[in-house]
Amino acid sequence: MVRAVVIGDARTRILDAAEELFAGGGYEATPTAVIARLAKVPKGLIFHYFPRKIDVLVALVDERTLVEEGREVDAVPGDPARTLSRLARGLPLRASPAMRRILFREADTHGSVKERLGRLNGELIRRARFALELALPGARGDAARLEVAAATFAAVLLYQENLCQLTGHQIDPDAVAELIAHSLL
Repeated sequence: MVRAVVIGDARTRILDAAEELFAGGGYEATPTAVIARLAKVPKGLIFHYFPRKIDVLVALVDERTLVEEGREVDAVPGDPARTLSRLARGLPLRASPAMRRILFREADTHGSVKERLGRLNGELIRRARFALELALPGARGDAARLEVAAATFAAVLLYQENLCQLTGHQIDPDAVAELIAHSLL
């Protein structure tokens, strides 16, 4: 029995294959023929969906990295550590560890990737700062310290898989939240 291939299914397989390959060896080192082979599609089908190889990378970045909007911050007044821990667990960050590696690897050479990484980082900082402001209402006058704390927390959330891959050590967001909270108290 032959199964009909759904058109969207092929596009998804192409993006899945590209994500895996770009994360492993990088964009420049990944020929479209290898993407097609891993996706189990003819090479020409890649160019049907993505006229140029760079369009595959742009689609990955646009479609697979974002912070979903409309989430409330679950702040614990007086407890910035628990507030940041809850934020880390409930953060609707859609970027797999592979996509995070791609973002950091390709940001230096591709402007659209650099822009997306900047927007993700900015949104994470904004949410962490807001959560800290709710947890520490008296600290609102110390905006610079809250901004640094939020930026540090956002950096850990975005970069933790890269650090784990480089060092073999997983970063515990709860421990980072505790460290940041102690620096603010």
